[in-house]
Amino acid sequence: MTTATLDWNILETAKGPGPVLKVENLAVAYRVRGGEIEAVQDVSFEIHRGESHGIVGESGCGKSTVAWSIVNFLGANGYVKRGSIKFLGQDLVGRSEEELRRLRGDQIAMVYQDPMQALNPSMRLGDQMKEVLTVHRGIGDEEAEKRCIEMLERVYMPDPANVMKRYPHQISGGQQQRVVIAMALLNNPALLIMDEPTTALDVTVEAAVLDLIADLRRDFDTAIMYITHNLGVVARVCNRVGVMYAGEMVERGTVQQIFSRPRHPYTQGLIRCVPKLGADKASSVLYPIPGRVPPPNNRPVGCIFNPRCDYARDRCLEERPQLRTLPDGVQVRCHFAEEIDPSQWTPSQDIELPSLEGRPEEGEPILKVQGLRKYYDVVGNSLKDILGLTPKRKVQAVEDVSFTVRRGKTLGVVGESGCGKSTLIKTLIGLEKSTDGQAEFLGIDITGDLKERPLEVIRELQMVFQNPDSTMNPSYTVGQQIARPMQRFKTVPKERIREEVIKLLRAMRLDESYYDRLPRQLSGGEKQRVGIARALASRPDLVLCDEPVSALDVSVQAAILNLLLQVQYEFDTTMIFIAHDLSVVRFFSDDVAVMYLGQIMEIGPAEAIYAPPYHPYTEALLSAVPIPDPSIQQKHIRLEGTVPSAMNPPSGCRFHTRCPRRQLLPDGGKICEEQIPPWQDAGGGHRIFCHIPLETLRTFEPVVLMDNEE
Repeated sequence: MTTATLDWNILETAKGPGPVLKVENLAVAYRVRGGEIEAVQDVSFEIHRGESHGIVGESGCGKSTVAWSIVNFLGANGYVKRGSIKFLGQDLVGRSEEELRRLRGDQIAMVYQDPMQALNPSMRLGDQMKEVLTVHRGIGDEEAEKRCIEMLERVYMPDPANVMKRYPHQISGGQQQRVVIAMALLNNPALLIMDEPTTALDVTVEAAVLDLIADLRRDFDTAIMYITHNLGVVARVCNRVGVMYAGEMVERGTVQQIFSRPRHPYTQGLIRCVPKLGADKASSVLYPIPGRVPPPNNRPVGCIFNPRCDYARDRCLEERPQLRTLPDGVQVRCHFAEEIDPSQWTPSQDIELPSLEGRPEEGEPILKVQGLRKYYDVVGNSLKDILGLTPKRKVQAVEDVSFTVRRGKTLGVVGESGCGKSTLIKTLIGLEKSTDGQAEFLGIDITGDLKERPLEVIRELQMVFQNPDSTMNPSYTVGQQIARPMQRFKTVPKERIREEVIKLLRAMRLDESYYDRLPRQLSGGEKQRVGIARALASRPDLVLCDEPVSALDVSVQAAILNLLLQVQYEFDTTMIFIAHDLSVVRFFSDDVAVMYLGQIMEIGPAEAIYAPPYHPYTEALLSAVPIPDPSIQQKHIRLEGTVPSAMNPPSGCRFHTRCPRRQLLPDGGKICEEQIPPWQDAGGGHRIFCHIPLETLRTFEPVVLMDNEE
């Protein structure tokens, strides 16, 4: 097919007031056996210079498909069926692969969720970065290296000249993402597409990357298309936001308009799914959206959202609404947007909410941990290491951890990657043998290896994993996998096992038909429910939850959290809950422990942890949390540097190398370098591991201020 050639002079010099990207009535289809499927239909939006435009929605809504259509990454069977994609005034639809290849990486750049998808593991980072300039700009090697180092400095990369010599696996995930962003910006692109770039990052690294994105938008005047399911991220970095559902744009406006007064019922539902920082399970409720996103080949007639909408009327079942502009400039695809008042909404009977009545009083301690340590031996591969001629090195993964968990309560554990959260859980569950210290569960020592434990202890201590796929056998049905613990621990007579499995499935909001389904026939949220059911099959007293909702959509996350709450209240189950989302931990947990480099820095009731006095590390974590409300003011505290190695942790306070508050001490923080901090009792079970006196810590202003607070 012959097409007009892109005018490169116009593309490279256009700085006019028009949009950088204008998408009109876009429909993207995929050829399948027997026909085609429209994954995206009638999507329209535009992005101007210096503007960050968010695209949000659940999985399967078509967000990434829209991004891929811009750069023609739709695969062999995907194509733009109708509509236009205009970049700096010129239509990209129908362009040759060679023309688009020249455009990609030069005028249009893309940053993916997983930086390793964009980095070649066999090439040094410097060579990969320089290639962007030598291919697209014809710049010499020496000048290209100079520009690469300058750009790495611009994205706050420590020791950029040395990073240029490393391979991707030799730097952290957050540093990998900064390298990818630096590569994307080397040619000063007019459009930067970011597809979930911070999902896999720690909250502190995510905050630094989001700050960087805001700086780049301002300094480089770049138009940014930001795809995410995290409403807090959108509130922090975007000017405008488009909400997608089932392949359609259902609402679009400024961030302030969308968050303060969402017009479409779907947008309202998304916002109700997300726990607010500071909200807890006693005073607030999460409302999941009933049902799920329909597949592209089975969309309902009329309004696509009508099967899940609380406001659906006869007209919604018959007539498909068009995207129209309201008087305040908000675009919405709803027949009755003007009539819907979110403040008058009441939950429908289809929403399963936890019943919090009759919650048991605080029970006796069920788990006691005192001075727990877990070290790993590190064996080098040199001849001296093999012959045992070098001193033994150890990774101090968990160091002197102490806490108590009472029956029926939840202890939340938060901290950055590498802080020891998962190692702590593995030691308690028996996957790792502790190095030192005590851990008693129901009065029985559990510091040894799993094979040393009595069967009744294994039965009473179960785990829910982050990724259910990695723990489910694809060859066995759901019923067989839930039944296995009942058979193994003999908690149910053989003739009643099927009946009990079905009862447990119904408790997970799954009907009897799921008994005979295979894992591949389930959605991500359904697999996680099965994982929870299997953990509960032995009727355990303590369940360890390792990031059980981090990979789920906000609506599914809300449903799973409600389900776990209901399970806890019904069965008086005790839980340890690990998560990187501090809003989720605050909502779900009764007590919270904040870990850093193997040690607990602060522990106490959840409401005490989220208000002064804070440990300086807790303060920094709270400052980094993206909050889904642009009206909320948040202190800007960012930690410098990376987490030190657990093989050679800093002396004294392990946090002193990154602590922004140590200068408050009379000696400028020298004591932090030399002496291990004391535990300070703030009352009510709240303890802080810090040299800074409690009187000083109490003077810190709250990290988060509502718009009506002084």
